[in-house]
Amino acid sequence: MKKNTVEPINHINVALDFGRGARLPVGRLAHRSGEIYFEYDSEFLTTELEISPFNLARGPGLKRGERGLFDGLFGVFNDSLPDGWGRLLFDRLMRQQSINPARLTPLDRLAHVGINGLGALTYEPVIDHEATPGPIFLDELADYSQQILTETPISGNSEAVLDELVILNGSSAGARPKALIGYNNQTQDLIYGVNDLPSTHDYWLVKFANRQDGADAGAIEYVYSLMARGAGIEMPSTHLFEARDGAGYFAIKRFDRNHHQRLHMHTACGLLHSDFRFPALDYEDLVALTSTLTRDIREVEKLFRVAVFNVLAHNRDDHSKNFTYLMDATGEWRLSPAYDLTFSSGPGGEQSTTVMGEGKTPAREHLFSLAAEAGLKRGAAEEIIDQTRASISRWPQLATEYGVSRENINLIGRALTRQT
Repeated sequence: MKKNTVEPINHINVALDFGRGARLPVGRLAHRSGEIYFEYDSEFLTTELEISPFNLARGPGLKRGERGLFDGLFGVFNDSLPDGWGRLLFDRLMRQQSINPARLTPLDRLAHVGINGLGALTYEPVIDHEATPGPIFLDELADYSQQILTETPISGNSEAVLDELVILNGSSAGARPKALIGYNNQTQDLIYGVNDLPSTHDYWLVKFANRQDGADAGAIEYVYSLMARGAGIEMPSTHLFEARDGAGYFAIKRFDRNHHQRLHMHTACGLLHSDFRFPALDYEDLVALTSTLTRDIREVEKLFRVAVFNVLAHNRDDHSKNFTYLMDATGEWRLSPAYDLTFSSGPGGEQSTTVMGEGKTPAREHLFSLAAEAGLKRGAAEEIIDQTRASISRWPQLATEYGVSRENINLIGRALTRQT
């Protein structure tokens, strides 16, 4: 069902689409008197699936969201909404259509996500955005993004441009402008990647610079992806697309899609109802979450590797939305491949996620304590730390190869030396 209207939406039907041609009804969201309620569908209650086992466990009856958190949404549905750049775009488009975004409810926003959001959750009725799919030109999208960020007049039809950017952003989160694309690695062909793709293309996400980034931000993140892979971290495929200006656009293959298969995604932020804007997590919490959810020590070790890399590579923007868990159609959970790994500073210059209570200067002993908490032997932890240090030591060579500025090579190099 598609609904082209600006009338307030008071009810949303939620379903799971694992890409098998049929959607499994999950339940119904309702907005009433400023509060949001959810009730599971009777058909879903006959399954053993849990879309959010800690804060929205499967069971009969009406459930009410927390009014002061996620605008009243449950975390699992809040994970479907864009924030940062995506919310900025959407709100600006609404204003151009003479709609006050402050009057929109989370259900209105979910209707705009519709059936093509990240992960496997879908929402109906759907409010369509009008755009004609066609080839993708990254330099043009980068230009439009900068015009939006600097609030300069958009060249061409501003409403059409905003609509296109909203569609291409999908429900992706984060502060940097992004575009969901289809990429053919053989022909280098780029197309719209929001809807179903032909078998010749894979689902990818491309990032553009924000106002704080330099021209080499894409190259820095690409080098970090290479170092992470060298450190034994599970990473999706990454690519550095050529740019007219700067060192290139960083791109990463989406891990919620595999051709026509879709996976349910849930961040640590949404699972634990731990708002990423107010950092309060420790890696000890993430170890417990990973162990409880996956029941697999191999997944816990994957998380430990990411923790080690974030500490040693000075990635301090390691907040609760940067850890995601994936569930397949059988209900099995696993930690997603790593993402958003780059040189960054957290709140007050500390890790957003502390390491056994330490955020400012986590050291090897904090990592060893975390390993013990994770059930890993000290020898295994030492190997992971040494492998990570060896991979990070490649920074100067890789950064030079991929066009990082000499200033940033030296700046980041000094920080990495202090960390290792």
